[in-house]
Amino acid sequence: MTWARAGVGAVATQSIVDKRYGPLGLELMSAGKSASESLEGLLRSDEGREMRQVAFVDSKGNVATHTGSKCIPYAGQVTGDGFSCQGNIMRSERVWESMRESYQKNGHLPLPERLVEALQAGEDAGGDIRGKQSAAILVVEKETSPTYWGGRVVELRVEDHPEPVVELRRLLRYFRGYECASRGDDLLGEEKFAEALASFEKAHELAPEIDELKYWVGVSLLSTPEKERGMSMLRELFAKDKNWVQVTRGILQTRIPPIDPEVAEELMR
Repeated sequence: MTWARAGVGAVATQSIVDKRYGPLGLELMSAGKSASESLEGLLRSDEGREMRQVAFVDSKGNVATHTGSKCIPYAGQVTGDGFSCQGNIMRSERVWESMRESYQKNGHLPLPERLVEALQAGEDAGGDIRGKQSAAILVVEKETSPTYWGGRVVELRVEDHPEPVVELRRLLRYFRGYECASRGDDLLGEEKFAEALASFEKAHELAPEIDELKYWVGVSLLSTPEKERGMSMLRELFAKDKNWVQVTRGILQTRIPPIDPEVAEELMR
C-alpha cells in the first residue's frame, strides 16, 4: 500500500501489511522526524515487524527501509538517492535491482513515467512469482500544500488486470491527455483561442482514441482558417455518436469558443 503527502514524504508497506505505517509515518515525518527515525519508532512498537516490508522517503530525500526476516523470499530491496525499490515473493533477486537500474537510467523522464518504467523493468525481470494483478503510482508535490486536497500530482491505480503495468501506462497517457485538455479549457475561458487549440491538439495527439479530445480539436478549429478540417472531424464524430450534436448545441449557447452559428447548423443537419 502507498501513502504520500506533499512536502512531507512517502511510505510503501508490503508483505503482511500494517496500515498504521502509512498515516503514522507521514505524521512523524510531518512533525520533523527523518525517514529513519520515523520507521525505527514504528518498528520498535510492532510485534509483527519481522513479517513487514516497509520503505520511507522523507522530503529531504532520506530513505529508510525494512524487510523482515519472515518475509517470503525472494524478498529484499535496494536504495539510492531519494528512492527505494523493494519486493517480496519475487521470482528472483534481480527484480528490485532491475527496477533500480531503470529508475536511475530514466532520470530524464517526469517522475510518474519514470515510476512506470521501473515497474515494467521489475516485471520484465520476473516480477511476482504468483503472477500479475495490480499496479499503482502516487506522486505528490515537493512543497507542502496549503489545502488537504492539494499537492497530489498523479494518483492512478489498477486493481485487477492481466497486464497491470501496461494498463497503468495507458491510464497515465490518458491522464496526460486530459491534463492538456484541462489547460485548453482554462485558455478557452480566458479567450486565448489559439493557445487553447494547441493544448487540445496535444491532448488528441496523446490519446487519439478518446472521442472527447478529438471533439475539442474540431470545435476549436471552426474559428480558424482550418475550419474545413474541424468540420470534417466533427462530422465523423456526429456520425458515430449523435450525443455530440447535443453537446455542440450547448456550446453555441455559451459562445465559448465563438463558433459561427451557420457553420454549426450546417454541421448538425
